[in-house]
Amino acid sequence: MGRKLDPTRKEKRGPGRKSRKQKGAEAELAKFLPADVQTSKRLSSHARKRAAKRCQELPTPVDRKNADLQEHSGPQDEKAFQQKPVTGRKAHEMQHQEANTLGFSDENAEWLTVAKRKRPQSEESEEEGGPGLGYRGEEEAMVSDDEHLSLGSSDAEEMVDDYGTSSNSQTEQLPIEKAARKLKLLQEKKGRQGSSSRDNEDDALAPDLALNMDVEAFVLPSSQAIQEMTHHPSDLHVIHQRIQDNVEVLQNFAARREAERTRQEYLTLLRKDLAVYFSYGDYLIEKLMELFPVSELVDFLEANEVQRPVTIRTNTLKTRRRDLAQVLINRGVNLDPLGKWSKTGLVIYDSSVPIGATPEYLAGHYMLQGASSLLPVMALAPQENEKILDMCCAPGGKTSYIAQLMKNTGMILANDANAERLKSVVGNLHRLGVTNAVVSNYDGRQFPKVLGGFDRVLLDAPCSGTGVISKDPMVKTNKMEVDLLRCAHLQKELLLGAIDSVDADSETGGYLVYCTCSITVEENEWVTDYALKKRNVKLVPTGLDFGSEGFTRFRERRFHPSLKLARRFYPHTHNMDGFYVAKFKKFSNMIPKLVKEVDSTVVTEQTSLDMPVPVAPTAKQVKNSSDQGLNVNEQLNGLSSAQRQTGLKLKQKSVQQRLHSKSARGKTKTHMLKKFKKGK
Repeated sequence: MGRKLDPTRKEKRGPGRKSRKQKGAEAELAKFLPADVQTSKRLSSHARKRAAKRCQELPTPVDRKNADLQEHSGPQDEKAFQQKPVTGRKAHEMQHQEANTLGFSDENAEWLTVAKRKRPQSEESEEEGGPGLGYRGEEEAMVSDDEHLSLGSSDAEEMVDDYGTSSNSQTEQLPIEKAARKLKLLQEKKGRQGSSSRDNEDDALAPDLALNMDVEAFVLPSSQAIQEMTHHPSDLHVIHQRIQDNVEVLQNFAARREAERTRQEYLTLLRKDLAVYFSYGDYLIEKLMELFPVSELVDFLEANEVQRPVTIRTNTLKTRRRDLAQVLINRGVNLDPLGKWSKTGLVIYDSSVPIGATPEYLAGHYMLQGASSLLPVMALAPQENEKILDMCCAPGGKTSYIAQLMKNTGMILANDANAERLKSVVGNLHRLGVTNAVVSNYDGRQFPKVLGGFDRVLLDAPCSGTGVISKDPMVKTNKMEVDLLRCAHLQKELLLGAIDSVDADSETGGYLVYCTCSITVEENEWVTDYALKKRNVKLVPTGLDFGSEGFTRFRERRFHPSLKLARRFYPHTHNMDGFYVAKFKKFSNMIPKLVKEVDSTVVTEQTSLDMPVPVAPTAKQVKNSSDQGLNVNEQLNGLSSAQRQTGLKLKQKSVQQRLHSKSARGKTKTHMLKKFKKGK
């Protein structure tokens, strides 16, 4: 391949493709051969090898025969062969090679001649480490044997280079290749000898490494330093590194703890660092540390800093998920199915068009809805031709999903206490084509007095929002203990109202689903356990195949064992908003009564003999029992005469204070006091 050395001897065949792209042979050869003025362009490894081969004399068949004779005849033949005169063009080329070849000097010029004897290994190592490996020879030494073999061919076929010279890697090797091969063998031998010495060195370095580990161990700051850090926070990178080190110590506290330091000190520092790094309030961070292990807590906090994926729900009343996905893909939307657990959900990765303003959205083909909002409706499992109540329905995503599963049959009562939020409910129901829904504006706590007898009820109770911190970062700092207790009290009232609205005698239903977008125990398991005690209901499986089980015990609290049937969802494990779902089955419409209400009026104390002793009720207890319609004698039954007199005095005093107050007409109701005295 390529042109011959002298282009004047070549037969001209007209301008070809290569002649238009390549230069003449002389111009290319000038780059390969050494010159007095070197060009700045550096040749490739293959080009340097070809140039070195052209500079070296190629052995003729006669020379090869003489070389074979030399190996069999002995030193005399070698001497005779070495003293053979070289004249003419060959001598001129050899002189030119010795004078101008780059990478070789007088010290290693003997590599270009036939070896006279087998030199000791010590001499080889001295020559191989000399300056002969410098300049371009260093790069040639790094070329592997496979690379040289790939340049050559078999004994039957020899590769011809661009300038007409043949190369065979087995019969012709560059001196630098031989040197590299010898160097490789020498290094392998030294490596085998030095393996044992390396093992000894590693054993010797082991104590040093252990000392380094002790030096890099986490050191807990003093109390004064911690106080200074609270007033003058350091760099966030330093805080993040301290959090990681502290978590590692707490995970293996027995082995990595600092002497004379308690676990509480490490937890205190970790709580302050997490509050500063993630911008949380002290109360909420403390609640989360009670809820999660240390390693899982960091994952939860980091997950709250990232937005959840955008998900949509296909409206099967108007289209199918397959058709909707194809249409959105054609509009430049990158999407995937939400998961095997959902037949209607789609997750949106990115889009070239606004998802909430496409013609399909305006036509009601899909609804923007979080993945966690699909779970309560799936747990409710509404059936066709049923009567269903959605007690807190705004903005209408769950209501429309229920209508979609019912195929616009039966009746859905969409209720919400906020009239302003009902506007969005009406708009979404019209857009999605829901025709079996009735919208109402009532307080859910009083709804059993308005209407009851529903087959199924869905209660998405208002909560603190600790599961949707990624959507509302204000939750990090504006939630205190009073907020959680207020939400829990409201949720208990709503849950009892929802249970009373369910018809236990329904042929197909009698189910209630309670859900919140919170992860705190006070708003979830505590409320659920309260409903199990106050009403004739029981927990049943939700039908959701994934999710964490509910808590049956949390710190000092103990809940009903069936709470493990409830399901919890977290952003760091399920990649959706924090959510809680519990499903009730009502087995009786009767409201259970407390045992004579005596437990609320008579309090027992343990004496030194472990004997229960009745204690006189307080004024508040007497007042509460009076409001519940109990007789005074029934309230004070089982007490001594002195205790009965004390209770009667407290009762009389509370009634006097209440009855002597002015009524709406400004008249006192003294006749009620007289009636009370007669009854006494």
